[in-house]
Amino acid sequence: MITFDTSPDRYRHWKLTLEPPVATLTLDVDEDGGLSPGYQLTLNSYDLGVDIELYDAVQRLRFEHPEVGAVVVTGGKDKVFCTGANIRMLAQTPHAAKVNFSKFTNETRCAIEDASANSGQRWLTALNGTASGDGYELALATDEILLVDDGSSAVSLPEVPLLDSLPGMGGRTRLVDKRRVRPDLADVFATLFEGVRGERALNWGLVDAVVPPGRFSEVVRERALAAAGDSPRPPADEGVRLTPLQREEFEGGFAYPNLRVELDEEAATATVTLVGPASLDCFAPEPGPQRLRATWWPLAACRELDDALLLLRTNWPELDTLVLRTEGDPLAIASADVALLTGYENDWFVREVVLYWKRTLKRLEVTSRSVIALIEPGSCFVGSLLELALAADRAYMLDGTDPDRPDTPPAQVVLTGMNFGPYPRSNGLTRLQNRFLGGDAHVEALAKRVGDLIKAAEAAELGLVTGAPDHIDWEDAILGRFNA
Repeated sequence: MITFDTSPDRYRHWKLTLEPPVATLTLDVDEDGGLSPGYQLTLNSYDLGVDIELYDAVQRLRFEHPEVGAVVVTGGKDKVFCTGANIRMLAQTPHAAKVNFSKFTNETRCAIEDASANSGQRWLTALNGTASGDGYELALATDEILLVDDGSSAVSLPEVPLLDSLPGMGGRTRLVDKRRVRPDLADVFATLFEGVRGERALNWGLVDAVVPPGRFSEVVRERALAAAGDSPRPPADEGVRLTPLQREEFEGGFAYPNLRVELDEEAATATVTLVGPASLDCFAPEPGPQRLRATWWPLAACRELDDALLLLRTNWPELDTLVLRTEGDPLAIASADVALLTGYENDWFVREVVLYWKRTLKRLEVTSRSVIALIEPGSCFVGSLLELALAADRAYMLDGTDPDRPDTPPAQVVLTGMNFGPYPRSNGLTRLQNRFLGGDAHVEALAKRVGDLIKAAEAAELGLVTGAPDHIDWEDAILGRFNA
């Protein structure tokens, strides 16, 4: 099974160096360290394993190193920064795995951009050599690109002339929409397999500076310090260590302290059940001692959900339906949302947790399978967890009690302030705004229902769920679908 657990002391392809307020990530790929046999990662090319380490570094820089206001990405090999995704790896990879690889790498680059936009952590790329294909697309995700002016180093997107395919990780989109490169120049650039170097790259807007080799390290450091200069991030002693996830495998699935995954290969279904906290003690506005912050339920649950989505995407692509369930006390989740709302503007750590939930919900929305949320008695689809149901393709809510658990109160959902802004989708709209496009008045009316316990029939009437069948129809029309 391909897993996403790693840490800087286990990296094979990246080196993380801290010189606060600047951190440097150096890409020096181990040619023999491919995730699968059958290819070598030559010329600083990469596969999923290389990007798993990059994703881990992005997360740790945001949570563990608040003292870092700028991150420099550079290459560790002479004359080459990165030549992008390894061609031989792609040639032997099934189509579904290619899609998931591209999706993950772009999500990681989006996380870099999110750190720059929302966390006060600016990212720069120091191109010490040629950057081509997905290697240049990695540079495009950062705020500044500095290219060594040594007469040979170039930037290029050679997919079109060499492979007859489009730049895969958002390259041309970032050129035009983010860097404001003229569309006609972007078109020409994408046809030049040899790329563009020196002053021409600067004049076209493909890089932000070209620097002579003798001054390259000095200028990179100066630009990084300038980028970090106005960062609002706190000192190092407030950093929160991302302790290893506690994941246990069992027959038919795997589980964490706050989440379990049940796999049904016959029904081609994976059921993800997120379990709420056992008590309200951890939900004061200040999330407790630093040493305990990694176990704070909102962060711990998000990390587990993120990991589970990645494992399912990578290792069980044949399971075409994802079922989302929750269990727990709705009041506990509502209290968690109060803590998130209270701390979002004032506490850097709480803000990072909210931003992490935002990214994970986006990852859920681009999963390549049908996503169904089941809201039943004993569930806790409240606020942040209600976003799971709003992100699903369909959500069904059981109307009435469960005959097998007559003492359990009927299912209910609760809106909180977290449903009205902190978790925008990729299009910038909240999930409620996206659900009711053109229905601003309805969204405003829903905002007045924050804190209300909304049962199944009313939830269906308000458009919060797809349907609200009773127990008989639930068994026949919904559960029967997954047990057939």
